Amino acid sequence: MTGISSSDSDFALRPDKDDADLSPSRNLFLNWRINRGSDMVLRFTLRQLEYLVAVGDHGSVTEAAERVNVSAPSVSAAISQLEREFGITLFVRRHAHGLSLTQPGRSFVEQARLILAEAAKLNALSNELTGQVRGPLHVACLVTFAQAVIPAIRRTFSDAYPDVDFFQYERDHAAILEGLRMARFDIALSYDLDIPADMTFRELAVLPPYAVLHEDHPLAGRSEVTVQDLAAHPMILLDLPFSSTYFLSLFRDAGLNPRIVERTRDMSVMRAMVANRFGYSIANIRPIPDHALDGGRLISVPLSGNLRPMHMGLISMRDASPALTVRRFVDVCVERVQAMADMHPPTPSEPQKGSS
Repeated sequence: MTGISSSDSDFALRPDKDDADLSPSRNLFLNWRINRGSDMVLRFTLRQLEYLVAVGDHGSVTEAAERVNVSAPSVSAAISQLEREFGITLFVRRHAHGLSLTQPGRSFVEQARLILAEAAKLNALSNELTGQVRGPLHVACLVTFAQAVIPAIRRTFSDAYPDVDFFQYERDHAAILEGLRMARFDIALSYDLDIPADMTFRELAVLPPYAVLHEDHPLAGRSEVTVQDLAAHPMILLDLPFSSTYFLSLFRDAGLNPRIVERTRDMSVMRAMVANRFGYSIANIRPIPDHALDGGRLISVPLSGNLRPMHMGLISMRDASPALTVRRFVDVCVERVQAMADMHPPTPSEPQKGSS
């Protein structure tokens, strides 16, 4: 039995007031014949494909509905109609694990993604011809600095271009690269970590590494520390793809092995672990608040030595011709990141304004 309900657990087609645009009598895509001499009818809408891709990405009708900003029954109805029209089960329900794509479902989602990408080119062409900045924009941001960067950039961009539907995604670096290749994202903010040859990187800021320490840590009073200083102390590793490799390389290049006592993929958890004296950590983004979420005070101390910094910037596909919406987003990023750099508080080794 096909179809997906809004509860993600049964397969019933539920009518919903948001579904009026899905009915054949009200939708040109469902009624449009390929040509006068053919009985073939296009049996789907772009909106249905959008919902299909959203469910495929999130594995949940509820989460997909939140992403595309419609009711869950509307998403459920769209998937059920697609399954009924094509006679294919696109998803199966797995208890406690959400929805899983079937093999045909995976093929359908990938093809739907390509169709939506091609359709989006019409919006891009319209914007170029009229000079208007509007339509959807899908932006990914590296999870380690998303909270410190993307809200301010989005606020500035949305104020300047209110007709753009802005979608943001917080991902690790590996997921960002995959999403760009799959055309899930138009552009991404991340680090220059192993950028593939089919992508381009535009640098926005240079971010050297620093040690994150509790205020009572033995090294907290120094103006700078070395990896040799840190190696003897317990470490909380921010264990994300690519990022953890970079952090560990700082020690490996010096012939050292850090004392890793805990690993986490969450920046806030890392900061809280440090604030509660479980160890130090290393990062390249220094949020303006000097406290962890649970109130513990943190000290940021620069790492000295010939250490490779991180370069934060914008990643996009090399062969893609950036749409007007993307180009305007790039402009805003350049402006806002520079403004953030100007407002960044000095580290203990940096001179305060007015000091000699």
